[in-house]
Amino acid sequence: MNARLQLLSNWQHDFPLVPAPFAHIAAQLGLTEAEVIAHYRQAQTDGSLGRIGGVFAPGAGGDSLLAAMAVPADELDAVAAIVSRLPGVNHNYAREHRINLWFVMTGCSREQVEHDLQALEQQTGHRILRLRMLRPYRIDLGFALGAAVAQQPMRRAPSAHPLCLPATDHALAALVEQGLSIEARPYTVWSDLLDRNESDLLQTLTTWLQGGQLQRFGVVVRHHELGYAANAMTVFDVPDEQVDACGQTLAAQPGVTLAYRRTRDKDWPYNLYAMVHGQQRQAVLQVVDRMTEAAGLQGLPRQVLFSTTRYKQTGARRFAALPTRQSEEVRHAVCR
Repeated sequence: MNARLQLLSNWQHDFPLVPAPFAHIAAQLGLTEAEVIAHYRQAQTDGSLGRIGGVFAPGAGGDSLLAAMAVPADELDAVAAIVSRLPGVNHNYAREHRINLWFVMTGCSREQVEHDLQALEQQTGHRILRLRMLRPYRIDLGFALGAAVAQQPMRRAPSAHPLCLPATDHALAALVEQGLSIEARPYTVWSDLLDRNESDLLQTLTTWLQGGQLQRFGVVVRHHELGYAANAMTVFDVPDEQVDACGQTLAAQPGVTLAYRRTRDKDWPYNLYAMVHGQQRQAVLQVVDRMTEAAGLQGLPRQVLFSTTRYKQTGARRFAALPTRQSEEVRHAVCR
């Protein structure tokens, strides 16, 4: 594994919470601090590095919702463009199904997310499915890079009910979502912006990790740019009294990167979801079949939705103040 890939892979978790993190990493790899910084900056330039920051657990604050729409093929790109221009949308994909546009809407509150979804329905003329997470079983995309499919085992089960961050910490949380500057003393930038002691700031991040508010703090990669273009969302219709046991088994399977329970919809009866990321479609399908059998889900209604187009992929914005007016979003697009 070359140095740049090693830097991306090995520090997806446990990025150093010390004043000079790149020097700390350099000492472990036998590189100079300048070389480490240069590698990360180049990865950011070529798109393989999204940011170095935190991934918050559901319930830590703000709101997020998986949403989906059934869009006629000849409207799909235009509707996707409207969706992607919304600042609260951080993931937006086309998938292989009649319900073909899938995106995550985030915001500072549940009310803001619902406001934005209603506005989007009015703009596009298409109903939006609201598929709210009920329980996470695994929510960690920080898998080891290099294998044909994601193989890194789950580090720990996500906290179902982490304590919500107090409003006094939302400014720091917004910076954590945005990501570190790639420079020698990046935490100093945050402490100066917030007029806050650096050691206190680093201790706060450590406390969030220990308390489960932060699922992880580290390198957030863009998997498509690293060859993981075959990602499949598999959904199951599981009896409610069985879904937690099945979900926990799914989460433990090698190759599964995400697993969670969501609400159903009148047009979407599925309540258990699992994601598999891989470099080739056939390898992903093999994992899907293996995990289905391991979790005892054979014979239950199942759909496998591969992504076909990635329209948008950015970090979530649950703590930053986001605009709610979308007057510019309908520019160049009228979809009915």
